[in-house]
Amino acid sequence: MSVLLLATLDTKGTETAFLRDRLVELGVDVRVVDTGCLAAASIAADISREKFYSFSSTPLTKLQEAADRGQAITAAAEAAGVLAARELAAGRLLGVIGIGGSAGTTIATSAMRALPLGVPKLMVSTLASGQVRPWVGDADVLMLNSVVDIAGLNRISRGVLDTAARAMAGLVTLDPAPPATDSRPMVAATMFGVTTPCVERARQRLEEAGYEVLVFHATGNGGQAMETLIAEDFFSGVLDITTTELADELVGGILSAGPDRLTAAGRAGIPQVISVGATDMVNFGTRDSVPAEFSGRLFYEHNPTVTLMRTTVEENRRLGEEIGQKAAAATGPTAVVLPMLGVSAIDHRGQPFDDPRARTALFTALNRHCGDVELIESAHHINDPEFADAAADRLVALMNAPEDQRPGGVDHGTGS
Repeated sequence: MSVLLLATLDTKGTETAFLRDRLVELGVDVRVVDTGCLAAASIAADISREKFYSFSSTPLTKLQEAADRGQAITAAAEAAGVLAARELAAGRLLGVIGIGGSAGTTIATSAMRALPLGVPKLMVSTLASGQVRPWVGDADVLMLNSVVDIAGLNRISRGVLDTAARAMAGLVTLDPAPPATDSRPMVAATMFGVTTPCVERARQRLEEAGYEVLVFHATGNGGQAMETLIAEDFFSGVLDITTTELADELVGGILSAGPDRLTAAGRAGIPQVISVGATDMVNFGTRDSVPAEFSGRLFYEHNPTVTLMRTTVEENRRLGEEIGQKAAAATGPTAVVLPMLGVSAIDHRGQPFDDPRARTALFTALNRHCGDVELIESAHHINDPEFADAAADRLVALMNAPEDQRPGGVDHGTGS
């Protein structure tokens, strides 16, 4: 078994050789992969570019004839993902390490994202000190800032590459921690600061019922990570209390999880309980970062770097419609629990976002669009213990019900 070292050898040959040699000195078996395309390689590769691009749907000769850098990077990223997955399936892969700028990072991290959690992944990148989600995604990729450009060896680049080699050597040679012995089925839950009391109470309730609960912070990245892990069959159920990311996607806030939020559990047929936590707010940064188009709206300064904007009646109507339609499209047992007295800590009587008209619009639209999904109207606030217990208990019941049973109808009771 060996570590794949991915680099464009037409531009990063010297640096790749240094990193390869350092890994070998540390006892790591390495295979260098040439992901370059347009110019000649400066060092020999263990996996040539001809072999590498054979994993792409675009032949190397066609890429070289086109001499289009963007097209070449796209093809290389495709090839990297296929190569890594095949090497892992064949039992030949210890991990993946890459070096590069924007092109090299795009290519190498494509290989890393194709691998499951736990396989060592390390990227030395000129982009590592910025917003790295486009390259990391939901994978456990270690990003190491190159500090200087990866353009020749100098006292800084040598030190950074040496750090990368030692880190990778440790990842693939040191004994891992003992595997977890916890065999409890896992449940995913979503939480925000303004729904924390609810989710903490529900988590305790689920743990008492024999489940391990993984809580995801609904900040865009958290929701996306949860959706990814649901699709990878990690969970027995989902307690999606906090669907606030849908509001950011709808209105243009900074914490959107994308249009596919609230779809993975439905597609997978996993039992889920959905609520409308924190849909009263859209998230922005500092107050002066809020787009001018929203002047005149109701704002609340959550802290010096987070400004919350109250969603309007019309926005709540649209959110209710979306949540209802996504719930109705689910293929597995699904229930929606509505907190009639407020959807967040600041949407409550006497609180700054208290707006009964907006809540009514949200609940009414959801009711109209959720089809035969079970709808529980709880006469409580979202952070009341009674609401949390009702949501958790309903999920437990759905997870314990026969797989072909899908509840329907509307419960206008207390939900307690």
